Amino acid sequence: MVRLGAQNGFRNAQASVLAPTGTIGLMMDCDTTGVEPDLALVKFKKLVGGGSMQIVNGTVPRALKRLGYQDEQIEAIVAHIAETGNVIDAPGLKAAHYEVFDCAMGERSISPMGHVRMMAAIQPWISGAISKTVNMPENATVEEVEEIYFQAWKLGVKALAIYRDNCKVGQPLSAKTKAPAAVATPAPAAAPAVEKVVEYRPTRKRLPKGRPGITTSFTVGGAEGYMTANSYPDDGLGEVFLKMSKQGSTLAGMMDAFSIAVSVGLQYGVPLETYVAKFTNMRFEPAGLTDDPDVRMAQSIVDYIFRRLALDFLPFETRSALGIHSVEERTRHLETGSYEPIEEELDVESLAQSAPLSAEKPHVALSVVEQPKPAPAAHNSTELAEIRLGLNADAPLCFSCGTKMRRAGSCYLCEGCGSTSGCS
Repeated sequence: MVRLGAQNGFRNAQASVLAPTGTIGLMMDCDTTGVEPDLALVKFKKLVGGGSMQIVNGTVPRALKRLGYQDEQIEAIVAHIAETGNVIDAPGLKAAHYEVFDCAMGERSISPMGHVRMMAAIQPWISGAISKTVNMPENATVEEVEEIYFQAWKLGVKALAIYRDNCKVGQPLSAKTKAPAAVATPAPAAAPAVEKVVEYRPTRKRLPKGRPGITTSFTVGGAEGYMTANSYPDDGLGEVFLKMSKQGSTLAGMMDAFSIAVSVGLQYGVPLETYVAKFTNMRFEPAGLTDDPDVRMAQSIVDYIFRRLALDFLPFETRSALGIHSVEERTRHLETGSYEPIEEELDVESLAQSAPLSAEKPHVALSVVEQPKPAPAAHNSTELAEIRLGLNADAPLCFSCGTKMRRAGSCYLCEGCGSTSGCS
């Protein structure tokens, strides 16, 4: 090819090169990648998607067979290599055969100058350059790197790349290293006890294939949507899906991503009341009136969603502390002054009959005869509720929780969360 190129000219820059074949070599199940020794007998390759892959040299058993070792010896030596990553002190392996299994990294590694001399021996037969890495130990100095480049230039090597072990945060290939042995030191007379720290990590509890759920349609400030809340069979919210009416809009995409994040958090054990406390009362558009009688006003879609979830999945005590009540509970509070339901009705007539009669007061004659004032008419609970509603008919809805406010002097007070209209 070089002779033909000299006669007719070269179309490309080089007639022959040794290209980088790392990935291709791994796909072809090669133990070495190009014109270079194996990185290590046992090496680990980092994968793009995360994790690592262990690669074991497959030519070791064949090399041991060729050196004259028996099958039992080969099996013991290979087991030792898989455990330690090198052949040092392998059972039955002769020390004279150690150098056969020397690699670019590890306990028995080839010297950096050995890589350069090997490239110098191959370079005369290649018109271009060689893709080859000179592996250097972690403690290599700047002067040693300079010497490698200088000797490569003197020997006629056209291209050279070096790599110092552990010089990058993300190293594609790494060898199996042995942890340094701890040096035994005499313990002090009164060594303090070391407290063992146990780290607890959350685990994700996924929902089964079939799970109960509630689908709710809602409208907040004219924006329509659907919310599907699925729970675990043993109770407890596990995931939320939000679907907005406008397909492909930015709001629909953001709500979809937000529901996935909330669902993952719930499955990792984040309490629902934590979400409710964080996301209720958040104000952004769209906001305004809703079609839900329990949540008449919402400051945002997120505010409505977590108020609805609190009403559906949280116990009364928890959501009452957060100021979230249903329309039935708010009506009860107007009538009785309490949000909690009355478990059993009191028999007022029986209690009145069993109550002791008050002693009659002595009649005192008055010098001035006055007309007695008419006694105030008695009102039942329904009439009291109507009177209160009549007085508060023009009261606005609370901007914090959406509850109907009541008049307090010249201002209004929210009995749900305690907010005022500004001067109460």
